[in-house]
Amino acid sequence: MTAPSKNPLQVVQAQLDAYNAKDIDALLQTYAPDAEQYTLHGALLARGHEQMRQRFLVRFAESDLQARLLNRTVMANVVVDYELITRNFPEGVGTVEMICVYEVANERIQKASFALGATRMSGRP
Repeated sequence: MTAPSKNPLQVVQAQLDAYNAKDIDALLQTYAPDAEQYTLHGALLARGHEQMRQRFLVRFAESDLQARLLNRTVMANVVVDYELITRNFPEGVGTVEMICVYEVANERIQKASFALGATRMSGRP
């Protein structure tokens, strides 16, 4: 019996769940092996699982890391998330707004682009 296919919304939600669980293997399973990550309309951040693994593991070392989904839009194979990310910055704990644009094909994220918004410090060390 074959597993049911995943639609783009399910793929992106699985990615978000794995990110918040800090489960690098589950997270990478949501991406195509040759997937690419970019700044929105800009520079390449990572290409392929090995570069993404290194990038995510740095984030996963942050004890307060958490992505909270504020809004999601799905249009065919494109999923756009507006998230509030809690991070451990050198100055302490804070949040940063992020827009994430995911292009999904063959049940995997092929390309992802990220735009950073305002950073706010929480006052916690």
